[in-house]
Amino acid sequence: MIGSRIAAVGHYQPARVLTNEELAGLVDTSDEWITSRVGIRTRHIAGPEEPVDELAAHAAAKALAAAGRTPTEIDLVLVATSTAIDRSPNMAARVAARLGIPGPAAMDVNVVCAGFTHALATADHTVRAGAASRALVIGADKMSEVADWTDRSTCVLVGDGAGAAVVEAAEEPGIGPVLWGSVPEMGNAVRIEGTPPRFAQEGQSVYRWATTRLPALARQACEKAGLTPEELAGVVLHQANLRIIEPLALKIGAVNAVVARDVTESGNTSAASIPLAFAKLVERGEVSSGDPVLLFGFGGNLSYAGQVIRCP
Repeated sequence: MIGSRIAAVGHYQPARVLTNEELAGLVDTSDEWITSRVGIRTRHIAGPEEPVDELAAHAAAKALAAAGRTPTEIDLVLVATSTAIDRSPNMAARVAARLGIPGPAAMDVNVVCAGFTHALATADHTVRAGAASRALVIGADKMSEVADWTDRSTCVLVGDGAGAAVVEAAEEPGIGPVLWGSVPEMGNAVRIEGTPPRFAQEGQSVYRWATTRLPALARQACEKAGLTPEELAGVVLHQANLRIIEPLALKIGAVNAVVARDVTESGNTSAASIPLAFAKLVERGEVSSGDPVLLFGFGGNLSYAGQVIRCP
């Protein structure tokens, strides 16, 4: 077996920015109410002419350019999303068509907010098994399309965007073993269901689970990678709520790590949140090539997945 690594990352967000002040004109809320409860100040909202696969393709193109690769060199496309409206063709096939990738295996991964870390692990396993040599792994969601814009408890949370990574074979593994699982009895805590589909959640249940159970799971992901939390240079958790992210980073024990707080400007972008936040850390130089960074997704189903990766 060979290893795999992230060669490069990229991200994309729609140009339209929705502020808390604008939301206060739609529902009974305020900037103070939103920032004090979830830490979000702005979010990017895609227009009706910007489908999920377009967001995904923009992020993927940036990742390919950063890696110095062409679409013809990709043989696997994985798109983590829970906002694909059509059942077929799937988002991965649509992204491949947009980018001109010839004949890849093309699969969608629907694990909601933990989708990207599940897809990244799947790409790692596939490359290690020799079934693919170079993969595009994308997290993309258009949460504004499934939001209930009359419900102030959920519509203030969501944003749209995409993040992508080029994963390729490597002699030295740059993607650590995944720690993943789920809590099926809590599956209804986060939902996107109905016709038309609408996002809803039991916020307090998710908050209690994340702040009490997740630190031990994140430490296990570090153990699988042969590292202690103190050795981490960065921590990128699912960007759901600043009141979850900051206490979690402390409880994990990542005292020397840069903690991604992209939720403040992007909101909850579901499967896009981790690659979006990570790509911004890389772009700003807040983490360096070779640095160990913990990625950990959690949310819908209630599913979770995390691994330590080495920065491209």
